[in-house]
Amino acid sequence: MSKFKIGQSGNPGGRPKGALNKATLATQALLDGEAEALTRKAVELAKDGNPVALRLCLERLLPPRKDRPITFALPPLEGAQDLPQALKAVIEAVAQGEITPGEGHTLTAMLDAYRKGLETTDLEIRVTALEKEWDRGKS
Repeated sequence: MSKFKIGQSGNPGGRPKGALNKATLATQALLDGEAEALTRKAVELAKDGNPVALRLCLERLLPPRKDRPITFALPPLEGAQDLPQALKAVIEAVAQGEITPGEGHTLTAMLDAYRKGLETTDLEIRVTALEKEWDRGKS
């Protein structure tokens, strides 16, 4: 027989939020008070041409962008009938190199969300109409 009960944690309180592991605490203790000297050394190495130090310094000064605004002519969307043209425009823009495949994927996901929103709205209208018709038939 096991000393643990199935489905019950041995530590129900769990690890406290914000608690650091021992390795992190040890590293912080070693580096405590050395941040300025280490930063100065990294800058010196970067100035001397060390590519790793140079990349580290540049990443701190100018972090990589996650997203960028794109200039892209998407046809106007008035309803579901416009989605095929919009998808075609996205695919053509990716094929011609105007936008990246990742940006194209993001745009198609947005178009799909638009389609789902249209479907939801249409279903709501239909269900409401059916409920009204049902209520009139009961009276």
